[in-house]
Amino acid sequence: MTSDEFRKSLTAPEPPAGLTLALSGLWWDAKGDWTRAHESAQQDEGVQGSWVHAYLHRKEGDEGNAAYWYNRAGKSVCRESLAAEWLTVVRALLR
Repeated sequence: MTSDEFRKSLTAPEPPAGLTLALSGLWWDAKGDWTRAHESAQQDEGVQGSWVHAYLHRKEGDEGNAAYWYNRAGKSVCRESLAAEWLTVVRALLR
């Protein structure tokens, strides 16, 4: 799946079959459902889930919690816009 296909899937009521938990979290985030996004990311205890978790807490405005999750993901705290970070993470996780 490409990032364009991922974005087009946002018109559906549910995420596409076969998405990882981390990508499902980003999908729900784009649909405006932070709670479902967080629940999905939280189920993935690996690097991908931690990265999405970090993004979601940054979006929430909880910088301290976000920093913790960026560290767990092995990433630096992001300073780009939330929209740019969302796309960066989607593209990286789709590879």
